[in-house]
Amino acid sequence: MIEIEGTGTDESTWRAWPVLGALPPLPNPESPVVVVAPHPDDEVLGVGGLLRLARGVRLIAVTDGEASHPTTTVYTKPELAAVRRQETAAALAALGVAARVDRIGMPDGNIDEDALVPLIARVLRPGARCLATWRGDGHPDHEAVGRAAARACARTGARLLEYPVWTWHWSTPGDERVPWSSALRVDLPPEVAAAKRAAVAEFASQVNPLGPDPAILPPPVLRRLTRDFEVVFG
Repeated sequence: MIEIEGTGTDESTWRAWPVLGALPPLPNPESPVVVVAPHPDDEVLGVGGLLRLARGVRLIAVTDGEASHPTTTVYTKPELAAVRRQETAAALAALGVAARVDRIGMPDGNIDEDALVPLIARVLRPGARCLATWRGDGHPDHEAVGRAAARACARTGARLLEYPVWTWHWSTPGDERVPWSSALRVDLPPEVAAAKRAAVAEFASQVNPLGPDPAILPPPVLRRLTRDFEVVFG
């Protein structure tokens, strides 16, 4: 598994890479989507702008993110799970997205990939767009969700689009481990990019220190995830 540590690849490095600006656009970004999120905030960080553009969103929330701060004394795990659910609701409201939310309640850090497949498949149909974290994203929960979504799409004939989150942290421009050849770009109008930034700010438990624990999403991470465009692999 890839180690996610430090501040990662600086956003200025990504901005200087001409390939990102030349990626082909995702056709019909307004198409309805089913988005699968391993933890509260992944769907907004990865594709919040695309969710705002889509004409219909169904969110499958796999875990409640209760293990994000395993040593914190500020909240118990059930309390942190409740906080993160509330943050998701506030973030979707900030985006202006009235999503139908299916909460699965799998343990954070221990996703049952086999059990997840039919739970995703039951809401898909042939040709539907399913957004899920990329199978190579470097976080075990993200990768398990990506694999489960790929199996569900193969079973139902839905189209899988995978969104990177931590990839921007550990990889570098041209990294051969990343499927850049299948990457598609979603440009965000200014009002959509602003709504995404407002939505990300609603995840206070992640973007701010929690007691003595540092922020999970400090400014260098957020700069990579609140651009005026998004990237999906498909």
